[in-house]
Amino acid sequence: MTGPFEDVVRAHGGTVLRVCRAVLGRRDADDAWSETFLAALRAWPDLPPDANVEAWLVTVARRKAIDELRRRARHATPAAEPGALRGDPLVAPAPLPGDRDLDLWRAVGALPAKQRRVVVLHHLGGLPYADVAALVGGSDAAARRAGADGVAALRRTYGATIDDGGLP
Repeated sequence: MTGPFEDVVRAHGGTVLRVCRAVLGRRDADDAWSETFLAALRAWPDLPPDANVEAWLVTVARRKAIDELRRRARHATPAAEPGALRGDPLVAPAPLPGDRDLDLWRAVGALPAKQRRVVVLHHLGGLPYADVAALVGGSDAAARRAGADGVAALRRTYGATIDDGGLP
C-alpha cells in the first residue's frame, strides 16, 4: 500500500476506537486501539492496493479487542478493593465496561451474536452494510435485516428501562 500511514490513522482512528470501546469499554480501549495500529503498521507495506482499509482496520481492531478479553480471562482479577471489604466508604466501586449507559451496554450484550456484531460494526464503527456483510458473512440485505432487528430489540429493551425510570 502506498501513502503515509499517518493519514490512515487520522482517517480511521475514530472508527477503530469506537469498535474497541464497544467490545472492551473505555478502560482498555486505548490499549487495543494502539495494538491495532501497531499491527496495521507492520502489515501496511504488504496490503493490496485495492483493499478496503477501513474494513481491514475494523477486523484487526475486533481481533485485538477479543485478544484482550481472552487475556483477561486467563488472569485472576480481584473481587473487591481491600477497603471495600472492610466497608470503607472512601473506596469507590470498580468501573464497569463502558462506564456510561450500562443498561444500554447490557442490552447490546444480550443481542444475538450476529445482530450485536452488525449493530457494533455499522452503528458504532460506521461501516457501510456491504462491508459489514463481508465481515460477518451473508448478504448486504441480511446485514441490514440483522441490524434493523438488533436496533428494534434495543429499542424494546432499552426503552423499557428508560420508561421504568432506570436511567436518570
